[in-house]
Amino acid sequence: MRKVTGIGGVFFRANDPGSLMAWYRDHLGIDVSAYGSSFKWVGSESPKKSGYTVWCPFNEDTEYFGSMNKQFMINYRVADLPALMDELREGGVEIVGELEEHENGKFAWICDPEGNKLELWEPADADKDPYL
Repeated sequence: MRKVTGIGGVFFRANDPGSLMAWYRDHLGIDVSAYGSSFKWVGSESPKKSGYTVWCPFNEDTEYFGSMNKQFMINYRVADLPALMDELREGGVEIVGELEEHENGKFAWICDPEGNKLELWEPADADKDPYL
């Protein structure tokens, strides 16, 4: 069984993402960009290896999360995304769209039994992931 190796990102809807990011910057000291913020971490098993978790508010009318009544989407870091997708497909899990490959890695989407869209991500630099 393939598995999740960590949280790759936390995404949520916001009425005004820019203003909300400014609030988090000004009041909580989160270093934000147009794409939210990345929290770097090191692996407990391999302290010389590092990764990051993305935090980002999206426009309230985004369709990226699927259903408009869903307020968030979690991105899970995974190992060997193509093999995991085969296992999920065989297990009857709802697959949303096709696996995509970008400069940051491979991405795919599924829904849990309650209709929450989940993003699965195999980082491009998977060899640097302390949990793979």
